[in-house]
Amino acid sequence: MTLKEEFATRNFSIYGQWLGILSMILSFALGIANIFTINVAIIIFSVICLVGSFVILFIEVPLLLRICPTSSTFDANIRKISTNYMRASAYAIMAIVQWLSLISRASSLIAAAVVLSITAICYLLAAIKGQAFVGSKTLGGAGVAQMIV
Repeated sequence: MTLKEEFATRNFSIYGQWLGILSMILSFALGIANIFTINVAIIIFSVICLVGSFVILFIEVPLLLRICPTSSTFDANIRKISTNYMRASAYAIMAIVQWLSLISRASSLIAAAVVLSITAICYLLAAIKGQAFVGSKTLGGAGVAQMIV
């Protein structure tokens, strides 16, 4: 299945997965960009944003759990976030944390909060519509991880 065919399925979990990748890239870039500010609260939120980007990477690209040397506890916790409801709640929590960065002052972390929120909404819509989670084959879903073992 090509990327175009994946998007044509109208499955919100596919949209959520690709928005998750965008969230990961934005969180990483904005976390680094905001870590060099004078405001201590923004530095803390940017570090949280950086950590969140790596968590998203392992959530959205399951192939990495087999390739990267991680602890069994970390792997078990990441594997718990497998349903659409769990993914929606994980992204909602990360979005809320980034929205809380507005308490200190407005920064570019708002962009990460917006994209994380949209990703959470996509996964929530997939869960409400009863769509099963379908991992993108491009990102290592649908049996690709089993092929390398």
